[in-house]
Amino acid sequence: MVVPELSLMNINHRYYSIETFFKAAGEAGYRNIELWTGSMHLYVDCHEHDSVDKIRDLAAQYGIKIVCVCPEQNNPKPWNVAVRGEAGQKRILSYFKNVIDVAVELGVPQILVTSGWAYLDEPAEDAWARSVAMLRSVCDYADTCGIRVALEALQPSESVLVNTAQDVARILEAVDRPNLKACIDFGAMEVAGDTIDGYFEVLGDKIVHTHFVDVGGGTTHLAWGDGERDMRADLEALMRHGYTGYVSAETCDGRYYQDPSKATTQVIEMYRRVTAEMEAE
Repeated sequence: MVVPELSLMNINHRYYSIETFFKAAGEAGYRNIELWTGSMHLYVDCHEHDSVDKIRDLAAQYGIKIVCVCPEQNNPKPWNVAVRGEAGQKRILSYFKNVIDVAVELGVPQILVTSGWAYLDEPAEDAWARSVAMLRSVCDYADTCGIRVALEALQPSESVLVNTAQDVARILEAVDRPNLKACIDFGAMEVAGDTIDGYFEVLGDKIVHTHFVDVGGGTTHLAWGDGERDMRADLEALMRHGYTGYVSAETCDGRYYQDPSKATTQVIEMYRRVTAEMEAE
């Protein structure tokens, strides 16, 4: 069995330039990144997106592969998959088309999506229907571009639409597009009381990506070693199910923003130590 490769997201470097992120990732030894489209690093909206030339050049300079594009899309950001109204839906589809175009221009095979969110003063079923319709449109455009779409669950504090592995399976079935797959977000997984094994029991080989974080003390998306999860057990669980995607470190908490490189190094050092132990046995 092959240990999944580690990837790093730039979300933790939101108060630093994209150049500093790539330098930190390269010097720490990362060979893969997941590109979060925070406006400070790569601006994308429903009308346009920044040139990707700088991103492409930095990836080449540091020998780094971009494995996924993760657009901003949750409350209070304006890019809600389950948005109300014809005008809003037109904007959202244009936004995701631009995100897909970014992926194409960078040679990235996959983008990440969520279900979007419902207003709490409306029937969740109404927002669910809007989400399904938009995801179909996004997947259809992505398919014309050869792009895969990976959908992750959200925590109940973020959305009431898709929170569990069962919810992910249900929306994949409703959307019914072959290029729509599943991402396990470890934070959402633990909050929902799900497990890696449980995800694979429900979704099987539809799982193509993970947001790989430590969780503990009521906080999700911690750097590994700052929570209570067992990295080795988690990697072994993924491998047991034949997972071939990346484990993408979505370290994202205010405690890391002043010195994100410290967390960046902490994660890869722990990954190297754990995988070396696994390979030695």
